[in-house]
Amino acid sequence: MMRINLVLLVAVVCSALYLVGIQYESRRVFTELDKARADSRRLETEFGRLQVAKREQATSARVEQLAREKLQMRQVTPAITSYVTYSAPMPQAGASAARKGAQ
Repeated sequence: MMRINLVLLVAVVCSALYLVGIQYESRRVFTELDKARADSRRLETEFGRLQVAKREQATSARVEQLAREKLQMRQVTPAITSYVTYSAPMPQAGASAARKGAQ
């Protein structure tokens, strides 16, 4: 009888230690999950803020202001418009004779 009681006592102690270990691990995992959820909420908030900033930077007024200030661009008017025409260069007599001789 004493042997059975000792075996049962050892089984109960081992079971209790196992239960304490499992509870500790469960709390640790729950804490990590809670931190991950907090990080997720923080990242979602930051993402939303960055999306707003991106839309704000891409407005046509902002782009026009940057073009004027940094690129020194200005609105086009007929008074400052320059038209460029392209005319093909005239072949020179010596170059055409050299090409005919090479063929």
